[in-house]
Amino acid sequence: MSSTRLIFGFHAVTSRLRQNPDSIKEIFIDAMRGDQRARDLIKLAESRKIHYVSCEGSKLTSMTGSDRHQGVVANIDSTRSYVDINDVLDTLTEPARLLVLDGIQDPHNLGACLRVADAFGVHAVIAPKDRAVGLTAAVYKVASGAADTVPYIAVTNLARTLKQLKEQGVWIFGTAEDAEHDLTQFQIKGAVAWVFGSEEKGLRRLTRESCDQLVRIPMQGSIESLNVAVSAGICLFETHRQQSSV
Repeated sequence: MSSTRLIFGFHAVTSRLRQNPDSIKEIFIDAMRGDQRARDLIKLAESRKIHYVSCEGSKLTSMTGSDRHQGVVANIDSTRSYVDINDVLDTLTEPARLLVLDGIQDPHNLGACLRVADAFGVHAVIAPKDRAVGLTAAVYKVASGAADTVPYIAVTNLARTLKQLKEQGVWIFGTAEDAEHDLTQFQIKGAVAWVFGSEEKGLRRLTRESCDQLVRIPMQGSIESLNVAVSAGICLFETHRQQSSV
């Protein structure tokens, strides 16, 4: 199996440049992108002494098999991974939108969560290193490319990471069936991290206590709970809907 793979999109590539530039073999940039975002990325690549190539956007589409590359693609060492959420937060020019997964064990659920995260503009997915599935081959397959477009941050202490996010102005929202607030009546403003628990046990106690607010998804049927990826999709869609209308 090849030790390199392609990642694309400004968040993924810029974060990789900041966090671990040595893992980047080469960057390809759409020659038609002359905006500030592209100029900043080129400047960062030059400062890290990373070779970049200007090319036609159609080449990037052919390379990635997608037209969602945003005009930037990087060839990276696939044995390296993101290690610090600050490497992502430092690249943002808009409020952070994060997805936190507290101990997801099923690779299909994690892969589906990554796809949902990509669909609704999540800047990073955060999960504990232990008692979680991690980025396995099965996860990559289910994610259908989203594992390369959304940074995945594995942390040693999730409760401590949530505390650090709060200190940086990120609101931490957890989901729970017994929560007082209904998602449809809940205002979502600024930087936010949505936290979801494991398939069987939900949020762990320390994770739950780390949340600024708990929210429940209103349900009318007889089923008491939803798949974690479905729940994440609902909450992230509502976040996107509210913040896009501002």
